[in-house]
Amino acid sequence: MPLRGVGHSRLVGDEAPYFDSLAEVDAWFTQPRRKLTGVLHYQPRPHIEGKSSSRGKLLVCHDYKGGYTESPSGKCYTFSFWSLCDTFVYFSHHRVTIPPSGWTNAAHKQGVKMLGTLLFEHTESSSDGMKLLLGNVPNLTMDSGAPSGSIPLSRHYASRLAELAFQRGFDGYLLNFESSLPGGSEQARALATWVALLRAELHTKVGSHADVVWYDSVTISGQLKYQNRLNHYNLPFFIASDAFFTNYFWPPQYPSFGASYFLNIDPILLGSPRVADNSPPRVKTLRSVFVGVDVWGRNQYGGGGLNGYRAITHIDPQSLGLSVAFFAPGWTWESKQDTPGWNWEQWWKLERQLWIGPSQPDEVVPVPDPPRWPYGYPDRDEGPFKPISAFFVHAPPPDPLKFAFYTCFSPGIGHAWFVNGEIVLQTEESWTDIDKQCSMGNLAWPRPVLQWEGDERTENVPDASTGFDMTDGWNGGSALKVTVICGGSSAEDAFFRCVWIPVQSLTVTAEALYEACIVYKTSTGEGCDLDLSVNIKSLSSEAGLSVEQAIVTDLQHGWSQQTLQFTVTSLGTTSVAVGLIVGFAAEDPTLPCNFTISLGQLAVYPASPLPPVSVGSPSVSWTSFAPTSANSADSLANLAGMLTWDTAISLPPMNQIPLEGRDSEDPRPAWVLDNDILSCPSFIYFNIYIAVTSDSTDILDPLSATFIGTTGLDGRGNRFYVEPQCLPQGLESKKAARFFVQGVTNRGEVLPWDRCAFVDYDVRVLTGQVS
Repeated sequence: MPLRGVGHSRLVGDEAPYFDSLAEVDAWFTQPRRKLTGVLHYQPRPHIEGKSSSRGKLLVCHDYKGGYTESPSGKCYTFSFWSLCDTFVYFSHHRVTIPPSGWTNAAHKQGVKMLGTLLFEHTESSSDGMKLLLGNVPNLTMDSGAPSGSIPLSRHYASRLAELAFQRGFDGYLLNFESSLPGGSEQARALATWVALLRAELHTKVGSHADVVWYDSVTISGQLKYQNRLNHYNLPFFIASDAFFTNYFWPPQYPSFGASYFLNIDPILLGSPRVADNSPPRVKTLRSVFVGVDVWGRNQYGGGGLNGYRAITHIDPQSLGLSVAFFAPGWTWESKQDTPGWNWEQWWKLERQLWIGPSQPDEVVPVPDPPRWPYGYPDRDEGPFKPISAFFVHAPPPDPLKFAFYTCFSPGIGHAWFVNGEIVLQTEESWTDIDKQCSMGNLAWPRPVLQWEGDERTENVPDASTGFDMTDGWNGGSALKVTVICGGSSAEDAFFRCVWIPVQSLTVTAEALYEACIVYKTSTGEGCDLDLSVNIKSLSSEAGLSVEQAIVTDLQHGWSQQTLQFTVTSLGTTSVAVGLIVGFAAEDPTLPCNFTISLGQLAVYPASPLPPVSVGSPSVSWTSFAPTSANSADSLANLAGMLTWDTAISLPPMNQIPLEGRDSEDPRPAWVLDNDILSCPSFIYFNIYIAVTSDSTDILDPLSATFIGTTGLDGRGNRFYVEPQCLPQGLESKKAARFFVQGVTNRGEVLPWDRCAFVDYDVRVLTGQVS
């Protein structure tokens, strides 16, 4: 989260980030716990008719430096390629890994499931492994069980873990049992049954979308013996779970062996009962088998790293239909972090190469020679380098009708923070906040594909490139800068040319009314004038669109805003592109014409219905401040405490609704309320400010306040922990402060101050100096 100052706590608040034992899980539940209100709900990506559902999926498993490394005061590893994957696992070497709320939010914005991890490693975990099955029994011994030797199963920890997932807003678990089971096959059978119990508890408490993924480790005999594919020795665990994650030590023919084995399984075993009243039964397919690829290359065919494509080629998600589990992609950072001169920009280049290829289409990415496969199999040639994106399709985010789409084109890191185009924070180093990560415009970044608009021009389309501008922004920490270079033309009509620049793909519902709002600024070279308009185009030739004319608004600091409404007239769901039609006029068209467009934010959401429906305006209704220690100091210099607040919806004034003169038999209601809560904006984060004074009679207004940070670190809604590090310098002589809480909605609106709230704090009152 962008915060003023440095040295902030990485883990703020009262939420345990992880648990190192089942006893810690039980201790956690000794106090009442509530669901985190600052975590977004999962919304699935919409299904598009005609799109193949047989292509394998991508699971990405984190494992970066042991996890929980995110710092608000510096640049850290982030993951930006959500549109390629379906599931993300936050992995660490703790007993129960809870995904940080910012990571869950980043995934859910893009329609990606976020899983935690349940981990049992080494022999010292054996006691907890048995406790998992028996429940929180006193005086546990390793031979605990029924007289017959069977192991009685308790739902206790299945229920606890499902409740944790519900509380923290994530979508299930990866089960990693890398320790032999002392109870042998009897314990293995009980464990497989317990997996089914966990699965049922998750589907009940979290939802029918919840997943349990079993990692290929122990077998039906209870031995830790990796099979590296699906087979008889791990089949019962696969049947009990939702998906299977193979180990990495497989030769190139193993994926096809595992697929053939799957096709011989009785289909009755691959189904599951209906998990919710209104949801269809879930049936396992080849896509439920995720073949492991270790990016570090440990005993991995092809050697890992940039050679990971060699392994994926044999998994063949497009034709064979198996899925890929991509483990430890933080290799791009960790493997190079000690290289002299290594910095974020170099990491970002390597990260881009791994996932989407080089910045230029014709650029060759050199890869090291793969290690020889040591098991006697002949070498294979997988051809030149391919990025991960070559094997998977970019999936659009959830339908904005159900989950308003918003982006400020942020990769989740930055140097500054902008509010309505004004810089309110310039960090000494940088900031990282996965919660602020947004789509980067999947059609514009990394390489926009321009088209001529409105005519049949035969000359080459202008060259275009995009990059992050962290020195400017509208809301957030950066802007997406699109640079267009158009060569000169001798055509008679070259004085004015027009191009289509697609920015973001979305899937929308037919007959629903949407509104799109984009904020931008432009810059042109000498002798070039621009005419820009936002537009919506269908990505399907069969779909029809009704698009209204955009409304243009001039904003401050050189930014502009365009808003339009549109409806898809075809049936079902349709993919559309939100983009810009840019006309440019050149004084001398034979000379090159260059221009740039900075994209500050883009939002697409359900359009407000027409009057007389009462549409609410969001506001921050009140806020309060509780200092950590009321007698901490005589000044504000060491101030620490908790800000809390609430939000509300304000309806239009009643004086706008005529009530007099109505006949008692008039069937028309005096007002119609909007019953669709999704049409009311919600908040994505809050900006926090402080104004201080040495005289409590001073009038403290928000224009004189100092920005100290945003929400987003702890997953709690409507809460901000004030640390002394956040506060401006020179508070030793100050006696009173006013905190301002400013909401930012999921449509990108920064609330005006008259819809925000403030609270005063006077140390003289609290210390008895003022009566």
